[in-house]
Amino acid sequence: MGKPGRHFWWLRHWYVIRSRSSRFLGSQWAGGVALLVFAVIALLLANLETTKEWYHNILTSNVGFTFGDSTFGMSVEQWINDGLMVLFFFVVGLEIKREIIAGELSNIRKASLPIIAAIGGMIVPAVIYFSINAGTEFESGWGIPMATDIAFAIGVLSLLGRKVPIALKVFLTALAIVDDLGAILVIAVFYTSSIDFMMLGTGILLLLLLVFMNRQGVTSVFMYVVPAIAVWYLFLNSGVHSTIAGVLVAMAMPTRPRFSKKYFSYKVRYFLEDFKLHDRSGVEVLSNSHQVEDLARVRFIANSAISPAQRLEHWLNPFVTFVVMPVFALANAGVEIADITDIHVLGQSQGQGIFFGLLLGKPLGIFLFSWLAIKFRFAIMPQGGSWGTLFGVACLGGIGFTMSIFIANLAFGGTAYAASAKIAILMASVSAAIVGALVMNVMSKRPITHLKCVD
Repeated sequence: MGKPGRHFWWLRHWYVIRSRSSRFLGSQWAGGVALLVFAVIALLLANLETTKEWYHNILTSNVGFTFGDSTFGMSVEQWINDGLMVLFFFVVGLEIKREIIAGELSNIRKASLPIIAAIGGMIVPAVIYFSINAGTEFESGWGIPMATDIAFAIGVLSLLGRKVPIALKVFLTALAIVDDLGAILVIAVFYTSSIDFMMLGTGILLLLLLVFMNRQGVTSVFMYVVPAIAVWYLFLNSGVHSTIAGVLVAMAMPTRPRFSKKYFSYKVRYFLEDFKLHDRSGVEVLSNSHQVEDLARVRFIANSAISPAQRLEHWLNPFVTFVVMPVFALANAGVEIADITDIHVLGQSQGQGIFFGLLLGKPLGIFLFSWLAIKFRFAIMPQGGSWGTLFGVACLGGIGFTMSIFIANLAFGGTAYAASAKIAILMASVSAAIVGALVMNVMSKRPITHLKCVD
C-alpha cells in the first residue's frame, strides 16, 4: 500500500490554490492587475488578424429586448459603457458618501489636503491640455487628463509594501475619491448632450422618492432596485449621461442601519445566552432546533446592524473590481495599432495634451497645491510622509486609465480621435506608473523630513 493520503494529493493542491487565490483577490493590487491583464488582452484581440474582425463585430452587435410594441436595444459596447459602468459609478458614489459621513472627508482637518491636492490635480492637467489644443478639433478632450484611476494607483503603491506609510495610502485613496467626484461633475456639466427635460424631471422625481424612502427608514435593499433601474433608464434617454444616475442613486441610499450598536449588543448577548441554555451534550446544532433559531436570529440582527449602503458596497465591490472594470477595459482598450509608427499620436496636439497632462500636469498640480496647503497651514503632511514620498504619490496620480478612457469616449466617441486618445492614455498611464513607482522606491529609503502637525 502507498502512503496514507496519497490519493488525496489533488485535495491538498486544491486547498493551496484556493488559499493563494483568496489572498490575491483580497490584496489591494489585485484590481489593478486584473485591469492590466484585460487591457493587454483587448489590445491583442484588436490587432491580431485572426481576432480583430470578430472582436469589433461583437462590440458593435445589437442586443435588446421587446416588450409589447416597444423595443429597446443597444450595442454590446453601449451596454458596457452606459449600463454595466453604472454599477462602477454607483460604488464610487457609495465610497464618496461613506468618506464624507465617516471617513477621510468627514471633517475639514482630514479632508483639506486631499481636496486641495485633487483640485490642483484637475486644474493643471486641464490647463495644459487646453493650452495645447485650444481652437483645434481636439479641444473638447480637456477633461481626459483630469482623472486618476484609483485601482491602478493604489495597486502600484501597494506593491511597494511597508515602504509606504499607511497615511500616504489613505491620502491617495481620498484624493482619488475627490478626483472621481470632480470627474463626475465634469461629465454631468460639460459632456452632456441636449436634454429631454420631461425624462430628466421624471428621473429626478424618482430620485426624490428614493430620498423619501430613506428618510422614512426603509432599509430593505430590494425596495430600491426597481426605482433605481427606472432612474437609470430615464437618465439614459434624457441626454444626461446615465452613469450620473448611478452616483445620484448611491447618494440616496440609507447609511443608517435598521438596528443600533446598542440594540445589536444587547440582542446578541441575549441569543448567545439562549444558545448556551439550550445546549445538549452529544447533540449537534444541526439537530437542535432552538440553537438553529438562535443562530438565524443572530445572523438577522447582525445583517440589520449594517446599513444598506455598507452592504451594497461590500457586495458590489468584488463584482465591480473583477468583472465590471476588466470588461470595460476589454471593450475600450482594444485600439488597433497598424504598426509601431502609430506612436506618432504623441506628435499630434491631442496626444501631447493627454500625455503631458497626465504625466506632468497631474503630479505638478497635486504636489504644488499640496505644498501651498501645508505651507500656509490649511493642511498637514500625512503622518510618516515626506516631500519626496508625497511627490511620488503625486506621480501615481497620473495613472488615468479607467475614467480617462471613459471621458475620451464621451469627448470623441464615434470618431477616429477616440482611438488615438486611448493610445495616449495608455502610454501616459504606464509611464506614470513606472515613474511613480521609481520615485516612491527611491524616496521611501531616505530619512523622513516633514513638517510638524499644526493644531
